[in-house]
Amino acid sequence: MQEREKQYHIQCSPGDVGRYVILPGDPSRCADIAALFDEPHFVAENREFRTYTGTLLGEKVSVCSTGIGGPSAAIALEELCAIGADTFVRVGTCGGIDLDVQAGDVVVATGAIRYEHTSREYAPIEYPAVPDFDVALALRDASLALGYRTHMGVVQCKDSFYGQHSPARMPVSAELLEKWAAWKRLGVKASEMESAALFVAANALHARCGSCFHVVWNQEREAAGLDQAESHDTSAAVRTGVEAIKRLIALDRAGAGRS
Repeated sequence: MQEREKQYHIQCSPGDVGRYVILPGDPSRCADIAALFDEPHFVAENREFRTYTGTLLGEKVSVCSTGIGGPSAAIALEELCAIGADTFVRVGTCGGIDLDVQAGDVVVATGAIRYEHTSREYAPIEYPAVPDFDVALALRDASLALGYRTHMGVVQCKDSFYGQHSPARMPVSAELLEKWAAWKRLGVKASEMESAALFVAANALHARCGSCFHVVWNQEREAAGLDQAESHDTSAAVRTGVEAIKRLIALDRAGAGRS
């Protein structure tokens, strides 16, 4: 594919985005995230990709939505890297698996199960999907400093939302149910749809990436008869992501992070 100044999918050019980028899935969340920047402005929109840029601590930062799932998330990462970004924080939603993970909590991924296909076009399955250590620590420390109930651990990354929520009606139900039982026994914290692709693609592109999630609900708590409610206020995860970016900026300026 020929080199482009304006990237084909995100419709952004060099200079449009900062080194540090927050990656939500839903385009409608971008304006709210950008409102937490200084001097935010709209940059571009195409398909599921909506981009704003502003500053934090005087450093240019951006937010770019990715849509749902690994394929479009990897496209955003690729094209953002091509125009100068190198540090990414995925801010999204998840469903809890571990019984201790409750609706409204924040989950910070320490690794992702590669139960999807996008990452397999970057690295063989033996290669682990893990976040950048500095980004993961920045997310953990930010969430705790903000006073949120925080979990760190492995998340399951899938391609099919309904493969999780309606596994019994799928022709491959035996495999889906067997794997889900394994995730529970292994203490996996939550299920989501982008981190494995982002972690592996970022490593292949020599970029940094980490993920934090707002827990919408936990189907295992409901199945166990535990108190259970749905939570759709993603502000805790969003503020965690923004605070983590500030911490990474400070770390990089001090020469302790990747420069």
